[in-house]
Amino acid sequence: MTVGAARAGESLRDRVPLGPRGPIGLFLDPLTWRAAVYLLFSIVPGLFWFTALAVAVSVSLSLLIVWIGVPLFLLTILCWRGGAMLERRLMRPAFGITIRDPYRPWPDAGLARRLMWLLSDPATWKDFGYLLLLFPLGFVEFTLSVVLWTSSIGFTLQPVFVVLGVPTLTTPDLVVDTIPESIPWMVLGLAITAGTLYVVRGMAWLHGMLAVALLGPGDEERVTHLRASRARGVDAAEAERRRIERDLHDGAQQRLLAVAMDLGRAQAKMESDPQTARELLASAHAGAKAAIAELRDLARGIYPAILTDRGLDAALSALAARAPVHVDVTVDMDHRPPPAVESIAYFVVAESLTNMTKHSLATEASVRVTKERDHVLVEVHDNGMGGAEARPGGGLAGLADRAATIDGTLTVHSPPGGPTVISARLPYEW
Repeated sequence: MTVGAARAGESLRDRVPLGPRGPIGLFLDPLTWRAAVYLLFSIVPGLFWFTALAVAVSVSLSLLIVWIGVPLFLLTILCWRGGAMLERRLMRPAFGITIRDPYRPWPDAGLARRLMWLLSDPATWKDFGYLLLLFPLGFVEFTLSVVLWTSSIGFTLQPVFVVLGVPTLTTPDLVVDTIPESIPWMVLGLAITAGTLYVVRGMAWLHGMLAVALLGPGDEERVTHLRASRARGVDAAEAERRRIERDLHDGAQQRLLAVAMDLGRAQAKMESDPQTARELLASAHAGAKAAIAELRDLARGIYPAILTDRGLDAALSALAARAPVHVDVTVDMDHRPPPAVESIAYFVVAESLTNMTKHSLATEASVRVTKERDHVLVEVHDNGMGGAEARPGGGLAGLADRAATIDGTLTVHSPPGGPTVISARLPYEW
């Protein structure tokens, strides 16, 4: 379960990863080969949808004068929306991008309202445009892929062909049948292969840009998500303010009131009953120390001083040291993120470890904080009994609200029987 909001206002370029820069990095990156497979075969669904939509839309529109054309056209719309949903699911394994379904909420009742919902949703027609463009786009991708991969593999394997006794004809007047003759062609093949890797990732990036633009949520929906995240942040801040007031009123304030009363009684008995006065002073001293401890705990719950002074690594290590089970902490970041990001990352770990202690019966846990491109990834694992959920009003839901204030997301994976993995993905710069 993921709780949070997509980052509003980000550009398409930011949402489609480019991947490694060098040829070796591209060659070793699995995403390159997944993209190569998709680009090679995307012409198949492209041809299918182009043909199916051309026929289905033409037939249904021509039959609108009789009743059969209306349900046929509605069925065609539902089919192409299903095809677009499948394409969104393929974007993650093929290009490493996640595209949410952008459709408006389903109306509660009324056939007319539901028909208007289907026809007036801009995502419906953007899906249609993407599926129509998939065929010419797939044709270009298929042609380039076949030409480049055939050339690169054919030239690179020239020495193998010579060893196997298969002379190759590169021009009408040139036959490569010796190892020395094949070496220059192999070098050329390796150069073409390097260029092919860049072309594949470039085509993948462009295809991903188009998919995000047509299949993803528009600016209006991203603004709506941003407003919702801000509202959740305001609610979370208000709930935190009420908690602080309640803790002060029920805790430190009552203890300080008792200290004042003990001091007053001690002052009254100072001359008549010194022994009782000394006992009251001792009680007031103990109450003052308890009040200081409660205030310290309350301040730590707002923003721990160690986080400000020494950063996430030291603050999370201090949390792990106070946990009743062994907790491994790994923080791998070159630079400190902004205070808001550090604070949310800290409280994600603190709340996760608190829940683990109270409910999970875990015997060990691990905390990992890393930087991935332009995000901070916070992961808390434990080997407990599972079953954790971000219930409304609960601690995990509160963490999701905190993360949403900076357009982050919180993911809870906790099947019955465990293990539990709580992940927060936060923007590195805010």
